[in-house]
Amino acid sequence: LSNCRTGAAAVVLEWSLNGLNQRWPNNGLNQRRIWSSAAASGDALPASAPEVEVFRAGPLGEYGRRKQLGELRTGDPFQDETVMALQNLYDTLIGAGGNPEFQLQKKKLRPAFWSLFMRKPQRHPPVRGLYLWGGVGTGKTMMMDLFFHELPEWITKTRIHYHDFMLSVHSRLQKHKGTSDPLANVANEITSETRVLCLDEFMVTDVADAMILNRLFKHLFERGLVLVSTSNRPPVRLYENGLQRDLFLPFIALLQSQCVVHEIKSMTDYRKLAAVEQGWYFTGPGAAELLAKKVQLLVGGAAMGPVDVEVLMGRKLRIQRAAKGVASVKFFELCEVPLGAADYFALCKNFHTLAMEGIPAFGASNRGAGYRFVTLIDVMYEHKTRLVCSAEGTPFELFERVVTIANAPRRTAARSAKTEDADVAVDDELGFAKDRTVSRMMEMQSTEYEQDNAAAYKHMLPQQH
Repeated sequence: LSNCRTGAAAVVLEWSLNGLNQRWPNNGLNQRRIWSSAAASGDALPASAPEVEVFRAGPLGEYGRRKQLGELRTGDPFQDETVMALQNLYDTLIGAGGNPEFQLQKKKLRPAFWSLFMRKPQRHPPVRGLYLWGGVGTGKTMMMDLFFHELPEWITKTRIHYHDFMLSVHSRLQKHKGTSDPLANVANEITSETRVLCLDEFMVTDVADAMILNRLFKHLFERGLVLVSTSNRPPVRLYENGLQRDLFLPFIALLQSQCVVHEIKSMTDYRKLAAVEQGWYFTGPGAAELLAKKVQLLVGGAAMGPVDVEVLMGRKLRIQRAAKGVASVKFFELCEVPLGAADYFALCKNFHTLAMEGIPAFGASNRGAGYRFVTLIDVMYEHKTRLVCSAEGTPFELFERVVTIANAPRRTAARSAKTEDADVAVDDELGFAKDRTVSRMMEMQSTEYEQDNAAAYKHMLPQQH
């Protein structure tokens, strides 16, 4: 334990368990970085400590390690509680009975010889998943990703954005069209590929999605799937005020029965803390000209021309101006025409940077465009696509006229004549989504996001020497 430091709250141990993963495929400890709770009193472990390796595997250990190294901020009890909830689920999944510490004495590491030939087939007991919800920038996605990456390889797992997941479901449904129960077939496919589904940004806005979610997830849960999801709102507020919402309500009850609902109450927006000015967002007079100059810098002066992007089932999306992984568009070309997540997904697969001219302020008159823009930002954020744009105002100002029902201005005789109230969009879905979108647009200007973009598109971007 040479890494022990006096006053440290924990000790980082590195131990390669040679061959252990072959003998005990369910241990989840092979060649992992483990964090053990040690020196609870603030003192280093004594040299006479017994020869016992004490491990803390899972998201809680990695979370503690990152905080100790300064990679994550300390002092947020709400994040601490959330990571503990994820740790409890992790422990249940790997059969630790909810105990986050695994004490394996070295003399007991070798199993009995005959037990190697007497294993019973593994069965999946019912396990309740976790539904994380809270305000924007509170670390929901970061903590879910922590959980996902810490799961051992023997647990099949998938991490996907809600939009991409539903696109995949509809694509699979097309394949099973004409069968007796297409949704059951889709569920069989999904559960044959994954045991744990990590679903980011659960936000139901499409009536076609809303009508199939209950039957789909009923099949999935019956087949042993464990769901971990993030959202900006609690289950009872999903698809709020949506068409035929009464048919959606059984899904809410199913979700609450199959997942522990955990609210993250932190008021800190970590994305805003990371945002720095990078010269990717232009407003005011001359914004369009500045954007054009920026685009020319990005493509190195190369000529830009039309490119057709493959979407789904032979459909193509035409980008009028593109070069060297940069797509240059006007706002109306992507958000004022009937496009959706599938189109934006194809766009992000083919371009590392989207330059968008003329993003307007949103209100009642362009509510539909606002919905598409929110979806576009969600897909871009998920793929770490870079945004460079000119806009009517700051990200916050773009959504000033979008409010939830609870925050809608009260109508009075004096106010009814005011023209500034005429274009206010009172819309719960868009009103809740705007906070996430503003936060993500700000993060997209940060140095950290630029680094994420470079890593995600390293196959497209020129290498730095």
